[in-house]
Amino acid sequence: METKKIIQVEEKVPLSQWIPLSIQHMFAMFGATVLVPFLFGINPAVVLFMNGVGTLLFIAITKGKAPAYLGSSFAFLAPGLLIVEQFGYSYALGGFAVVGALGCIIAGIIYKFGSDWIDIVLPPAAMGPVVALIGLELAGSAASTAGLLPAEGTPEMANVIIFLVTLGVAVFGSVLFKGFLSVVPILIAVICGYVCAAVMGVVDFTAVGEASWFSMPNFSAPKFNVQAIAIMLPALLVIISEHIGHQIVTGKIIGRDLIKDPGLHRSLFADNFSTMLSACIGSVPTTTYGENIGVMAMTKVYSVYVIGGAAVLSLCCSFIGKLTALINTIPGAVIGGISFLLYGMIGTSGLRVLVDSKVDYNKASNTALTSVILVVGLSGISIQLGSIALTGMSLAALVGMVLSLLFYAFRKMGIMND
Repeated sequence: METKKIIQVEEKVPLSQWIPLSIQHMFAMFGATVLVPFLFGINPAVVLFMNGVGTLLFIAITKGKAPAYLGSSFAFLAPGLLIVEQFGYSYALGGFAVVGALGCIIAGIIYKFGSDWIDIVLPPAAMGPVVALIGLELAGSAASTAGLLPAEGTPEMANVIIFLVTLGVAVFGSVLFKGFLSVVPILIAVICGYVCAAVMGVVDFTAVGEASWFSMPNFSAPKFNVQAIAIMLPALLVIISEHIGHQIVTGKIIGRDLIKDPGLHRSLFADNFSTMLSACIGSVPTTTYGENIGVMAMTKVYSVYVIGGAAVLSLCCSFIGKLTALINTIPGAVIGGISFLLYGMIGTSGLRVLVDSKVDYNKASNTALTSVILVVGLSGISIQLGSIALTGMSLAALVGMVLSLLFYAFRKMGIMND
């Protein structure tokens, strides 16, 4: 860590470095962020447009102090698809908008009463495993994207080779590359994986040839229905816990307390305001992206100017049909290979919370908290709240909060054996 130069949040980089670093961030988010509009059956161009706008808004609202890229949120998939089936996509947009508005209101409440309660409901012994689960529970998603899970049949040898080339370049590049190459190993890995895929005949360029050079995103307006909104509301709990986890892990990576400065109220408002605005133009909800947190952890480039550059590139892609079509040809094995490393970096950041906080596991309360949260998060169990299934990190965070509050109460009553 000492041998690689850290580019801090407020630092600018030369144009020759700014462009590839920004492209690297865009590639990191691309695979997951365009999957959501595909599942909803809408044109991803409007999503790329809103990701760019949302990220720039987030940077502005947080005063350029919280480096985060906003991509498509998976937390809204289950209720959103249910609403689409019953009422249509326009009413799902209405649900997205209401949840975003409520998130903004909660941000106002946090501004009024502060965020010190986080240390009580999620102490380090609970926050560490919750943060780790953000990455660990996505490991299966990376394997699925790469086409390597047994449930999807025997993996094709071409996919395996492309996956290994991409992952290998990313892993060995991160420890062997020097100079500027040491901060763009992900971009280099994507290029190497893509070239490998093209040589093996996996890439189909037909869609690129058919695409027009210029195209407008397909904007649309939301419609509102009380029943549809009720179906969507439980997603609010998921996105708030996810946002807090992302802010804490990002703060640990960059060495700053983002919950205090610029403040949880600012980042939460920016996140939810982007979701609300996104719904108003026909796009899917946005959220701070784990893939891009992984990029920062790996490269030690935290500059908001670089992330802002990625946002501008995403905006441009939404209007350039051939460029969007070209990026869409990146095989899942390449995205999966990159995700393998990035998700693992997030998991490692959770362990770092425990180490940096010097969590004392001689205390039974700390042992119990970490153990239960990890098992709940990785067990696959879920709790149904309306159309929302709380599982993985979201359920583990909820369980951790309940246990932490109980332990806090026991400690105040003087009956803990710590």
